[in-house]
Amino acid sequence: MNTSPRVVLFDLDGTLVDSAPDIAHAADSALVACGFPPRGAEAVRGYIGNGAERLIHRCLTGEMDGQAKAEDFARTYAAWQLSYQAGLTTRTVVYPGVLATLRALHAAGVRLGVVTNKPERFTLPLLAALDLAQWFEVTLSGDSLPVKKPDPLPLQTAIERLGGRAEHAAMVGDSLADLKAAKAAGVRALCVSYGYSPNVDLRDYAPDAFVDRMDALLPLLLA
Repeated sequence: MNTSPRVVLFDLDGTLVDSAPDIAHAADSALVACGFPPRGAEAVRGYIGNGAERLIHRCLTGEMDGQAKAEDFARTYAAWQLSYQAGLTTRTVVYPGVLATLRALHAAGVRLGVVTNKPERFTLPLLAALDLAQWFEVTLSGDSLPVKKPDPLPLQTAIERLGGRAEHAAMVGDSLADLKAAKAAGVRALCVSYGYSPNVDLRDYAPDAFVDRMDALLPLLLA
C-alpha cells in the first residue's frame, strides 16, 4: 500500500503574493540612483520570474534575455537589494483566495512547500511578515540550490524533503518557469492567470489547470 503524502508546492511572487509594486519601486529607485532611466511598474512586473539577477539585467537592457555590462549590473543590483530590503512588504499583499486554499489543504493533511526563484534573504522575511510561513514545511529559494526553476531540481528536492512522490504532487505557479519545472519534474502543473506573465499565454503550454483565483484549484487538489 502506498502511503506517500500528497504534496502541493507554490511559487511566491505572482502566485501567493502580489509583490510587484515593491519590487518595481526598488528597481526604479536603484536605476535612478545609478544614473539610468526608470522602467516603470508595468514593465518591471513583466520582468519578474527568473530570479533577482535576471530582473536587474532586464531592467538595465529592456530585453528579457539581455545581459548588462558587468559594472552596471553590479552597482544596480547592489542598490536594488538595499532598496528592496527597506520596503519589502510596504505594498505587497496576499492574493484573494490564497489563505482559504492554504487552510483547506493543511486541514486535509496535504504537505505544503514554497519553491521560488526569489533570493532567500527576501523570501523568508516576506513569508514571515505576511503570516504565511506557518503553512509551509519546506521553503526553497532561488539561491538554496545550484539551479533555479525551470530546472526541476528545486521541485524534486522539495518533494523529497516533504516525504512525497512526483505522482502525488502539484506545482502552483504563474510563470512559464513554474510550468516547465513542473512538467520536467513529472508533477501536475497548475497555473494562475493573475501573475506576472503578460507576454505569455500559459494555456498554450498545456497546464493541468488554469484558474483566475487560487481557491478555484481546491476541487482538483482535494479530489
